[in-house]
Amino acid sequence: MKYSFTLCLCLLLSANLAWAQRSPELTADIPLSYYLPEKYSYNENIPTPEEFFGFQVGEWNADYGQILRYFETLSENSPRAHFETIGLTYEKRPQAVLTVSAPGNITNLDQIKSDRKKLRDPDAAIDYKSMPLIMAAGYSVHGNEASAINSAILAAYHFVAANEIEEDLENILIMIDPALNPDGYSRYSTWVNSHRSYNLNGDKENRELSEAWPGGRGNHYWFDLNRDWLLVQHPESQNRVKHFQDWLPNIYLDYHEMGTNSTYFFQPGIPSRDHPLTPKKNIELTDRIAKYHAKALDEIGSLYHTKESFDEYYFGYGSTYPDIQGSIGILFEQASSRGHLQESDYGPLPFSFTIRNQFRTSLSSFDAAVEMREEIVKFMHDYYKESIREASSDSNQAYIFGSKDDAARSFHLAEMILQHDIEVFKLNEDITINSVDFHKEKSYIVPLKQAQYNLIRAIFESRTEFQDSLFYDVSAWSMPMSFNLEHMAMSSRILNVANVTKLEKEDKPKNGEMLAEEKDLAFAFEWSDYYAPKLAYQMLKDGHLVRVAHEPFQLGKDKELQKGSIIVSTKRDAKDDARSKLYNDLKKLAEENGITVHGISSGLTGGINLGSPNIDVLQEPKLALLVSTGVNSLEAGEIWHLLDQRMDMAITLLPTERIRSTDLSKYTVIAMPNGTYTNLDEKDFSKLKNWISSGGTLIARGNALSVIDKHKIVSFDFRKEDEENKKEVKPYEDFVKNTGARLTRGSIFNAKLDTTHPLGYGYSKSEIFSFRNDNQYLKPAENPYSNPLIYTENPLASGYIHPENLEFAKGSAALQVKTLGQGKVIAFVDSPNFRAIWLGTNKLYLNAIFFGSLIKSGTAD
Repeated sequence: MKYSFTLCLCLLLSANLAWAQRSPELTADIPLSYYLPEKYSYNENIPTPEEFFGFQVGEWNADYGQILRYFETLSENSPRAHFETIGLTYEKRPQAVLTVSAPGNITNLDQIKSDRKKLRDPDAAIDYKSMPLIMAAGYSVHGNEASAINSAILAAYHFVAANEIEEDLENILIMIDPALNPDGYSRYSTWVNSHRSYNLNGDKENRELSEAWPGGRGNHYWFDLNRDWLLVQHPESQNRVKHFQDWLPNIYLDYHEMGTNSTYFFQPGIPSRDHPLTPKKNIELTDRIAKYHAKALDEIGSLYHTKESFDEYYFGYGSTYPDIQGSIGILFEQASSRGHLQESDYGPLPFSFTIRNQFRTSLSSFDAAVEMREEIVKFMHDYYKESIREASSDSNQAYIFGSKDDAARSFHLAEMILQHDIEVFKLNEDITINSVDFHKEKSYIVPLKQAQYNLIRAIFESRTEFQDSLFYDVSAWSMPMSFNLEHMAMSSRILNVANVTKLEKEDKPKNGEMLAEEKDLAFAFEWSDYYAPKLAYQMLKDGHLVRVAHEPFQLGKDKELQKGSIIVSTKRDAKDDARSKLYNDLKKLAEENGITVHGISSGLTGGINLGSPNIDVLQEPKLALLVSTGVNSLEAGEIWHLLDQRMDMAITLLPTERIRSTDLSKYTVIAMPNGTYTNLDEKDFSKLKNWISSGGTLIARGNALSVIDKHKIVSFDFRKEDEENKKEVKPYEDFVKNTGARLTRGSIFNAKLDTTHPLGYGYSKSEIFSFRNDNQYLKPAENPYSNPLIYTENPLASGYIHPENLEFAKGSAALQVKTLGQGKVIAFVDSPNFRAIWLGTNKLYLNAIFFGSLIKSGTAD
């Protein structure tokens, strides 16, 4: 027995030792050799990651600040490396890039950057053999996709310390951005490190693997930064896009994670889902580079796939934004351990394994860059030559856009376009094109004959016909539509005679002005200005009397202020110096926010008078935004960002778990974003219902409408698919195609707005664009006054929608108002604050906040 026990014990120990040898990533002792290819030797003067951090890569999630310090240390210890900070996040974390190349290139970076501009000059003489290729790599734009950023540590060490690549670095610059989303990664790494056991446990129920809401995917305001490359609405994106435009990388590597039960993916994506503007040569080069990734992963026995997932349609990703600029963007997706170890269908998935795959494709990308360098550099120059040729022969020579009522929206679109190294010109005189008026200083022209010709087209064009009916993300993003601006293409004749001034990046929007005197009885400004709600809120917050006019009124002979205009004055019990303070504060804020304020010297105004019953007193909005479990964090973040960043409004982020224990009476408005709200019970919904009945305004969006309908707060009548259609027998293989084709991922629709309704205040035209990304269709309410926004009978403006869904959309309600007791429920079907780029419908949401309680009860169901 003793012999048998000893033999069994030895066999068991041998088996365990063999397993540990095969899978060091499952042990606490991960050698650096597990990651590094055997064919390389390394400079011993360069500190390894373990020497610097005190633990091996993959043992813990490295702290973001530590990573930056390691990158600085590499630059201090090697002439190959240069460390620079390119900006700050919302949470004031530095964004940084480590550039690695031959020492001669590192000392000559300014000249190399200057020479890059030649690639966009079709007439420039370029020696492709001598021009270095730039390969940029961006890691972890989704903060909880941590294999990427932790692999960046290894990539930095390898490219700085590997002896065998010294000669190759003479012609290559590698630019490593370790974390495209530092705030999100810091939130995530704190969570998983705080819950990591020293004895790793891959049980999916383990707390380490279940981040608390909202998780680390998004930035400070919970936005998905991988959709913001084109939109550039956040500082992280603005900083990295500026760096991209300064350096024009030839290859851009975009590192992500996907579901735990996946393998590894690298582009090309599904061929039928490429955007028509993506160059064929780009797709060909991407396909050739893919063979290097396949070889690298074959060498370590990792499974992968390509051309079967993801698409390259939307130009707002890190992997597609380069594709329309003569660069080659490449998406990498690694199955995620979402912690340090997780069970998967393929067996235990250790963090270190995921890091190694990401690291090895960083190396394979470098191998491809070395061997294909001249061809890839030449491709970029050829791309811009061809762009200029195409622009010259285009029947359209420019785009014009603007607003007669709101200079801010026009300026912010021009500002966005400028960030992509595109020339924009401001109109210096009014012009009329095809009966559409474009007003000076509120309108802009973008000529097409410039290097970024194709990117300009992508920004402005609308499409309704597609090769494929399946989309990974949005199918439409026409920027003038999202800003709800007048826009059109222009001929060369009009472009040549237009009186314009070039807009520079440092230019600011035009200041507002105070057309008033301190002695005036009151002051007024129109609601059409984008920042009018910001000014009104500040006046309310400061304790002034703020009112809204429900009818137009005349000031003198020449100025009529429209419905929704705001009138500000001191209160009856105000102190003697209150008028002077009001005047000075209003003047300052009006100038800062581009708003014209008019003085009212007499109560006998034209139309309605200053004391009219058609002028209501506004109350300062006390706003709570529902967050946490059951809430869509992306949409909650959009609302938070709009109010906090743009409107300077105080807002309570109210966790859904606290509804029952919170005194809701202190809030006048509760925002209920898209979500499931499955964690709430009837007591919670009863409390919300009582709060509304007592005079509260609930602003609900998306699936929140179905939730409050189900729980009988108010009822909605939804248009639904014919049950008979579901009974049709269909081939199994068509399931994904048919179900995917019915999804509305993101399209733009034509809608008609009742501009006389308080929710329509500030809009001068009834025709507006609206964005939707779901299949919820609302029948118009029986009360004819409670549907202020309705889809037209020809609703599709841009993007894809299934034909049956298109029929549902026709004439359906996009915005509806319900009455409950003394309160209101304002129901948004569409997404008015989508990705912070829909400035054109932000006003609808703000109207609901400021004017929702003033809607007459008889006008709502």
